Amino acid sequence: MAKITLENLRHSYLPNPAAEDDYALKRIDHVWEDGGAYALLGPSGCGKSTLLNIISGLLAPSEGRILFDETDVTRLPPDRRNIAQVFQFPVIYDTMTVYDNLAFPLRNRGRSEDVVARRVTAIAEMLEVTAMLNTRASHLSPDNKQKISMGRGLVREDVNVVMFDEPLTVIDPHLKWKLRSKLKELHHRVRATMIYVTHDQTEALTFADQVVVMDLGVIVQIGTPVELFERPAHTFVGHFIGSPGMNVLPCEVRDGAAFFNGVQVPLEGRITGTGARTEIGIRPEFVSLAPGGLEGRVRKVADLGRHAVVEAMVGDTRVSAIVEGPVPAQGEVVSLAFRPDQTRLYADGWLATEAGR
Repeated sequence: MAKITLENLRHSYLPNPAAEDDYALKRIDHVWEDGGAYALLGPSGCGKSTLLNIISGLLAPSEGRILFDETDVTRLPPDRRNIAQVFQFPVIYDTMTVYDNLAFPLRNRGRSEDVVARRVTAIAEMLEVTAMLNTRASHLSPDNKQKISMGRGLVREDVNVVMFDEPLTVIDPHLKWKLRSKLKELHHRVRATMIYVTHDQTEALTFADQVVVMDLGVIVQIGTPVELFERPAHTFVGHFIGSPGMNVLPCEVRDGAAFFNGVQVPLEGRITGTGARTEIGIRPEFVSLAPGGLEGRVRKVADLGRHAVVEAMVGDTRVSAIVEGPVPAQGEVVSLAFRPDQTRLYADGWLATEAGR
């Protein structure tokens, strides 16, 4: 296992990048601590797979360095980085038994059969596939094949990092929760450094201790799932995490206050900056139907069982509220109250209010 340090990392697929937009990865400085569980989260094209390939050695960065502990591995090939990688599609040998598939990475490195037997037995127990050890892999279901692929990544005790590149893409939705839970359990037991790449916020938030949110080649926020939900550092994080995402409302700033649709909106704290574009951000969980708020007309109501999502128009802007109990009818005029300690200003996308004391 290893601490992974990224120093001044940039990458462009162009031979002679000249402008910032020429870079698929803009400047990144980040540290993954030894033994942590991390997720790289973002939409397709945000740079997360590029970053994973650079860490694994499949791609050399245009600029910067990658350190495993204190060793510079920037120019080392994958086979000298001592990593394990699990891909979208299970990488196993169908003609081999489950036992031989799990044993392959160890035998390939010349480990004794006593070591092979001990490690394969331990990993099989963790994955709950002991009863399948003598089964040919071709007879396994897709979720069990991916379990074996995960096991091949975990069976070695000497890896610096185990990387998962969207490993649940081909798994049926009703089995994804089970495999995510199993992977989280495995991390707690083996304490390997793990990096999980996904565009699915549920996968990232349920697996990782720390989530790295990326957009357009930039890390926009790093934090725990709770931190990303409760205090998005950027409007992109607010949009991308949560269902529905954060309300982002155009506003005007004057005399140290924010005004939406001509009405002053109390914020969590002092405004710390401004920009060409200013917006108010508040999650639907913190918008209520209560007197004294902004007047809006109900556009749509979605009943989700435990609660409903009410969409109302305030002027030309849509505002969503999560409501429990009775809901208004479509077309009804309602009062939308914002919880002040969860209402923030964003300037050019970035958080620009001080947290309340």
